[in-house]
Amino acid sequence: MIDAMHTLVIVESPAKAKTIESYLGSEYKVLASFGHLRDLPKSELGVNLETFDPKYVIPIKSRKNVTALKKEAAAAQKVILATDEDREGEAISWHIVQAICHDNIKNQKPVVSRAEPSNVKIFERIVFHEITKEAILNAIKNPRELNQDLVDAQQGRRVLDRLVGYNLSPLLWKKVRRGLSAGRVQSVAVKLIVDREREIEAFKPDEYWEIFVDLIPKGDKVHLDQFVAKLTKKDDKLIEIKNKAESDTVLSAVEKEQFIIDKVEKREQKKNPAPPFITSTLQREAVNKLYFSAKKTMTLAQKLYEGMKVPGEGPVGLITYMRTDSTNLSQQALNEARGYIKNNFGDRYLPETPRMFKKAKAAQEAHEAIRPTSFARTPEKLKDILEPDMLKLYELIWKRALASQMTEAVYALTGVDIKNGIYTFRANGRTVKFDGFTKLYVSGGEDKIAEEQKETKLPNLSEGDECELVKIDPQQKFTKPPARYSEASLIKTLEENGIGRPSTYAPTLSTIKDRGYVRLENRYFAPEEEGFVVNDMLVENFPEIVNVEFTAKMEEELDEVAEGKIEWKKPIREFWEPFSKEIEEKHETIEKVNMDVETDEKCEKCGKPMVIKTGRFGKFMACTGFPECKNTKTIKNTTGQKCPECKEGDVVIKRTKRGKTFWGCSRFPECNWASWKALENTDE
Repeated sequence: MIDAMHTLVIVESPAKAKTIESYLGSEYKVLASFGHLRDLPKSELGVNLETFDPKYVIPIKSRKNVTALKKEAAAAQKVILATDEDREGEAISWHIVQAICHDNIKNQKPVVSRAEPSNVKIFERIVFHEITKEAILNAIKNPRELNQDLVDAQQGRRVLDRLVGYNLSPLLWKKVRRGLSAGRVQSVAVKLIVDREREIEAFKPDEYWEIFVDLIPKGDKVHLDQFVAKLTKKDDKLIEIKNKAESDTVLSAVEKEQFIIDKVEKREQKKNPAPPFITSTLQREAVNKLYFSAKKTMTLAQKLYEGMKVPGEGPVGLITYMRTDSTNLSQQALNEARGYIKNNFGDRYLPETPRMFKKAKAAQEAHEAIRPTSFARTPEKLKDILEPDMLKLYELIWKRALASQMTEAVYALTGVDIKNGIYTFRANGRTVKFDGFTKLYVSGGEDKIAEEQKETKLPNLSEGDECELVKIDPQQKFTKPPARYSEASLIKTLEENGIGRPSTYAPTLSTIKDRGYVRLENRYFAPEEEGFVVNDMLVENFPEIVNVEFTAKMEEELDEVAEGKIEWKKPIREFWEPFSKEIEEKHETIEKVNMDVETDEKCEKCGKPMVIKTGRFGKFMACTGFPECKNTKTIKNTTGQKCPECKEGDVVIKRTKRGKTFWGCSRFPECNWASWKALENTDE
């Protein structure tokens, strides 16, 4: 019998450790690993290129903690590994065993067993998807062994990323500039942004015209039933109006004919709620509705998951684990959600049976979607506990999960075709018959919410009725280029193409911004000059690295490793052989890219020429005498206007550190005038 007085529980973070220890009592000691205890070395490749075995080391920052954990583990008769329930968490548990049980750190399979031979330390692995007392105590009662397949999948990802980054990054330093990096996922993300920008630049807008008419039923003298219809057909075929001359021809003909109701169609439309959040959809929705970056969203979600003190309850995690690809809800959560809906919204808002959602590809059934740990813990009850942004994210999660179990919204749709000689106009009506889940939650940003709640009512029209023309409204329009990627749309594209995994999206987007490859302009990605240069170099010389299909195939193979279908070194071996030959060859054949634009300006400190360089926050001037002379100057992008406040400085275009454009005075800091909006040009 193991003495529970000597049980050590190890988690990743001290916040989680504190909450869990409050559930277990004095016979347990809960400590934090502070993330990974071991990693590949920074000063060398750290991978045996013949066997692909990784060489793990304990970083300096982790050594003190490893010593403390070893001491505590030696005094305990049992160690419980309670890291997160995904691949990363499984790998952290595996590294903990290796670090605290082997003095000579080698890549060998650890002893992790529930058996109790006298000379073996007992390790148990527990998993849970929420930090509540019930969940933790249940996990303690149902331990398992480490899942080596998940560990190997994480090792495979780490080794692949090291082989790519450690070999490509020095090449970029040599051929472009120091400080750059490349990676399997980040380089594909940059390529998507660059390709989209070039689509936009190459786009040539085509002119087209749309014609709208304001109509009233005949006899409606006060226009109470006025409605709008759009020209859709000519001779019962879809019509395209390409220019003003064609539009004028149509207008001339339409004004001479009567408007007769030709067909009235009425139908009912039902719309189901969206599933509860998974990692990617949470990040996308937080961008659209809260304007949070993916990184900020995951940081806040981590805090909500790890929990805090709630009056009357003590320490408790507020949401389930936020790294998940499953839309499942536990039976307990379904029962609680349905009870809340019945009591607070009524039977009309409660479906006969719980809603189940389609399983996502490769989703792990044991996991749950992101949901509140208790639906009774409403956002209103937490408004004095949570900081504002954390409360906003909690409310988003709470509403989405609850709405997923509500009845569908029902709309009454009316379509009316109106004949005018050879032309057909179309009017559409939409009214809400029953709001259903939309009473609580609508997905998307403000525009989508407004559209969802918008009603367009048509008068009571019958076939054969005549309508009178109030106004004709011809509108000149032009086709638009594809939109730049926002964080939300880029995450969606990466996910749809199988690039990366939920846990990688936030760090990937942060990396490509931090490296200066892209910037955010009004919440949309625009490539920097170095983004174009590095992308083009990789596309030309290492096409597979930035190939969407190739990268997706690598992810699928890592999934197969996690499922125990293939050995973890197989995809690495197949990748490395051709890649290593390419690297060796390209070091000799790729020409250095000159990123510095020469200027006529001389350095005021040493007299050497100044050049224009591109850095993380845009272009700047630097002395060619670097590193002896480190003089730099900002480049003032002037608008040709005088500062409206001091009347002396010029209005210049600037960017914040987050990439947002603003206008300010060139005399800053003497003059502090700044504006988020450009000044209108006025004639003196």
